[in-house]
Amino acid sequence: MRWNSEERAFAVEAYFSRGCSVIATQRAFRNRFNLAPLAPVPDRKSIVMWVTTFRQTASVTKRRTGVPRPIRSPENIEAVRASMLRSPRRSARKHASALGLSSRSVRRILHEDLHFHPYKMATVQELSKRDYDSRRNACEILLDVVPEDAIVFFSDEAHFHLCGSVNKQNMHYWADTNPRELHERPLHSPKVTVWCAISSAAIIGPWFFEENEVTVTVNSGRYVNILQEFFLPRLDALDLGDIWFQQDGATAHTARASMAVLREHFPERLISIRGDLQWPARSPDLSPCDFFLWGFLKSRVYVNRPRTLQDLKNNIQEEIANITPALLQRVMTNTRNRYTQCIENKGRHLPDLIFKTK
Repeated sequence: MRWNSEERAFAVEAYFSRGCSVIATQRAFRNRFNLAPLAPVPDRKSIVMWVTTFRQTASVTKRRTGVPRPIRSPENIEAVRASMLRSPRRSARKHASALGLSSRSVRRILHEDLHFHPYKMATVQELSKRDYDSRRNACEILLDVVPEDAIVFFSDEAHFHLCGSVNKQNMHYWADTNPRELHERPLHSPKVTVWCAISSAAIIGPWFFEENEVTVTVNSGRYVNILQEFFLPRLDALDLGDIWFQQDGATAHTARASMAVLREHFPERLISIRGDLQWPARSPDLSPCDFFLWGFLKSRVYVNRPRTLQDLKNNIQEEIANITPALLQRVMTNTRNRYTQCIENKGRHLPDLIFKTK
């Protein structure tokens, strides 16, 4: 369909005045020219083309003549830089639409000309001055008391939602240097609760907290049950000798009944609140369950789009079974490196992600 100069001019004006939104432009166009609900309006391609023509020629009808301007021209590079600095959380595709450039061109400019990278946001808990001291002190004691070749089982629970609601792949921040920005917010409870214990020797788990195939909350009774009926028998079967056990300060973990079982089986080798060695609160960046295992699994178990909770649980079991001994060794080496970095950082959040799988 051919659009006259008045219609094109209005579309360009509406595009700029409505936040560079094509949908808002189409809605304004329909209202301006009193079109019926099903009457055609300019499509995205036409609107973007008119905006591009206007940027290049100051006209909505004239085409550029002569030698075409290269897409990665100094002007476009500077326009992309300015746009990214104004809205670093905006996607490259939306920046491309606002600038009248293709998404591929904008990405090439970002990577090859500006050397920008899509940094991922880290979701962390807020720390206080008291936390800084406890984290630093705990790391110093752990490095001093726990032998480097000791086998430590780090344990924790995590939640997996069937729809994969925790998706850190979409949390990006475009910049030429890592802003090290931390997005602090509470985590929501999803549908499946999984428990695992990970060490350099093996992973024991997963265990799913459920009754009659319905996910249940973690309390001290259920926690003691998995220790006695699931974890400890499998640990004995591995015959690893004296090992250490770590847990965080969740109420179910530190209840009197839970601590009694753990003290009996790990005398002088329990890393926990009220344990032999204190584990610092709000420190998931120091536990391999949090800085490695859960993110590692969540990046894989949703790839084939599980449709049922059983599919999701099968994926979790399969991906845990596929973790190699060599990878476990690297994880544990990285764990001690994190203790050293936490001390050097005076107990604050680790400034860089230092875990590497390759």
